[in-house]
Amino acid sequence: MTPEPHGFAARYRVAVSARGRLCGGIDPHAELLEQWGLEVTADGLARFADICVEALAPVAAVIKPQVAFFEMFGAAGVAVLERVIRDCRAAGAVVLADAKRGDIGSTMAAYATEWLDDASPLCADAVTVSPYLGFGSLRPAFETARAADRGVFVLARTSNPDGAGIQLADARGRTVGQTIVDDAADANADGTATIGLVVGATRKHGLDLGGLNGPILAPGLGAQGATAEDLPEVFAGADQSWVLPASSRAVLGAGPQVGAVRDAFVHTRDAVEAALS
Repeated sequence: MTPEPHGFAARYRVAVSARGRLCGGIDPHAELLEQWGLEVTADGLARFADICVEALAPVAAVIKPQVAFFEMFGAAGVAVLERVIRDCRAAGAVVLADAKRGDIGSTMAAYATEWLDDASPLCADAVTVSPYLGFGSLRPAFETARAADRGVFVLARTSNPDGAGIQLADARGRTVGQTIVDDAADANADGTATIGLVVGATRKHGLDLGGLNGPILAPGLGAQGATAEDLPEVFAGADQSWVLPASSRAVLGAGPQVGAVRDAFVHTRDAVEAALS
């Protein structure tokens, strides 16, 4: 019997029940800043971020800032990221830092503290991580997240074509991607859903996700070609209540007006809910 949701599972369920299943990305890449008429500087980044927060934070269940696009501006960019995380969380959104960290031992523990510990100014509600130093290398992040009712999203089957060479490789009768899914499912047996997965929405992924009991971040909606109507087939074997499609450029491309960005997000979210109902 699956335990009643608690920990991160309970927090996540409350958010998506209230606001729907769509993760709004904040991806301030140079092309989009220029499209919005902003300079590719820390000041332009700050203005972009303020618009995104105002548009998305009151309506999105989950918001995913792409960390690299902030870090490229150095300390000033990280300061903007700190504000984005703080303000989105204050508005009731779950913040998933898209950092894709992965290392071993004390270094992994430091990453866990950076993104998941209240003592850090970058503390979010969840973080993306890479398992390709071994799933067990991520244990410090899992332990920190579980203790704080936070989440860790592990890359399993990404939407980029180059990922297939590793993720679909044979690992004693299973694909590497499936071993990640199975390890995550085992770790989620406590009902906390501490460990989610990243599985691209742009293609059939070939994974058995039925026993995960955790959220599935599904990037690729919109600019990468996936549509809301594709989701039921792509995730046919999963508990679709856990599927969390993500859209960044397709929503942000409606900017720079706050109302236009919010309308684009709400339209996409409603299409996702209709498709997955």
